[in-house]
Amino acid sequence: MYRNLTIRQKQIVWAWAFLAIPVLFYVVIRFYPTGNAMLISLQNWNLLGDRTWAGLDNYAKLMQDEVFWKVFKNTFVYLLIGTPVSLVISFIIAYHLDRVRFMHGFIRMLYFLPFMTSAVAMAWVWRGFYQPVPVGLFNNYLAAAGIPQIEFLRSTTNALPSILAPAVWAGLGFQIIIFMAGLRAIPRSYYEAARIDGVPWWTVLFEITIPLLKPTIVFIVVFSSIGFLRIFDHVFNMTSNDPGGPLNSTKPLVLMIYDTAFNAFDMGYASAQTVVLFLILLIVSLIQLRILRDR
Repeated sequence: MYRNLTIRQKQIVWAWAFLAIPVLFYVVIRFYPTGNAMLISLQNWNLLGDRTWAGLDNYAKLMQDEVFWKVFKNTFVYLLIGTPVSLVISFIIAYHLDRVRFMHGFIRMLYFLPFMTSAVAMAWVWRGFYQPVPVGLFNNYLAAAGIPQIEFLRSTTNALPSILAPAVWAGLGFQIIIFMAGLRAIPRSYYEAARIDGVPWWTVLFEITIPLLKPTIVFIVVFSSIGFLRIFDHVFNMTSNDPGGPLNSTKPLVLMIYDTAFNAFDMGYASAQTVVLFLILLIVSLIQLRILRDR
């Protein structure tokens, strides 16, 4: 039968043969767990007993849960602050680092190193920085300057920014490398023409560099947004004595899902939260792609 196929048909057969493994991988690893989570969200299950049908009860419970709405707000605070801050800082560093020639590779490696380091290890190091005197580095500096100590992780107002700071810092290295790749892809002829015409640097920045970096910016914004919406490691490890911080002031949706599933053993309710997180990720990504796409 294969011998009777045309060259075009044989190419299609080989294409599907090579695509079979990744397609199977996504079906088993991605699509099946997603579909199963949606099914469990309509059931009651404690991991040990039988599943019982609950319909939309878990979603109704979710809408009436005050903790969920607090966590929902926290999740979007991470997104709305972390994404633009990390985007601006990484662009500024990449923009100037691209012009550095002395020890360029070494400096770039230093910026990328935090991204390669374990998030758990970094969270515990930063947790040590935030401790009171005499352990905490930051409070030691404040005490030396005669400034009162700050409750970084035990304050309902300071805890979330204190966790967001190392989360932003940890992701800068990856974003800097991507921005530098985008900057290197811009043809030098544009800058040479602008220099010959005497165009000011800020006009070059806003009329040449940033517009031509739009595909790079779209990628970084979407990638960074997904990361902040799914933030977990830093919060869990920096507030392990009180997961989620005082009065759930730092708890994101992923941590709430973890607590519901593996501490309360309510898999149906946890799955409903997972479906909500999936929809948030999908909607936010689509909106960003819609706004930032080329017109």
